[in-house]
Amino acid sequence: MRARIYQPARNAMQSGMGKTHDWVLEFAPASAREIDPLMGWTSSGDTQRQVRLRFATREAAEEYAKAKGIEVQVTEANKRAPNIRPAGYGENFATNRRGAWTH
Repeated sequence: MRARIYQPARNAMQSGMGKTHDWVLEFAPASAREIDPLMGWTSSGDTQRQVRLRFATREAAEEYAKAKGIEVQVTEANKRAPNIRPAGYGENFATNRRGAWTH
C-alpha cells in the first residue's frame, strides 16, 4: 500500500486558516476507475481510496504509517501568511466609517 501525507491548503473561498492545521494521510489508488457501460458512471473496487485519516502532527502520521507498514510520501505545505484584517469583519458596518460606502 502507498499513501501520501500532506497538510491541506485553504481553498479559494476561505480567507481564514480553518482546517489547514491537521496532517492528512490519504491512500493512493490501487486500481484505475472503470466506466459502467450501462449508466456511464465511474466506479472502482478500491475502498482504500475513500479513507482519509487526520493527525495533529506530521510525526504522528508517519508513526502510524510505519506501524501499519504503509509506504508514504510526505509533501511539505507552502505556508501562506494569514489574511487578518485589523478591525475585522465588523468594520464593514461601522457607524463611524470615514470612507464612502462601496457596497
